[in-house]
Amino acid sequence: MSRSSLTNLAVKYFRQNGYQIEKDAILEGVSGLPRRFDLVIRKGRERHSVWIKDWKRTVGVNMVINIDKAAEDVGFPKPIIISEKFSGHAKAYANRRGISLLSKRQIMRRLG
Repeated sequence: MSRSSLTNLAVKYFRQNGYQIEKDAILEGVSGLPRRFDLVIRKGRERHSVWIKDWKRTVGVNMVINIDKAAEDVGFPKPIIISEKFSGHAKAYANRRGISLLSKRQIMRRLG
């Protein structure tokens, strides 16, 4: 599956759940650094940054930490990461920090 088709799947999933979507958003963080997000989703006062990692390999804890720092820098709590699979350490870190990890399989199941 190509990155664009996983992105399209994610967009369909979030739209179905009532979110407004902005693709390829670049926001400046408190640090002054530009931060790039695959999606920024909004519903009412709720907003989240979303990264889509369509890799053949497992997303590790270092990637989750980097995403967590970038989201915190721009003031977006609880980022969302979408990928095929995540390492055990990545899942543990995400659980402690309130980061949502969504697999392609979970999204497809929820879309029905």
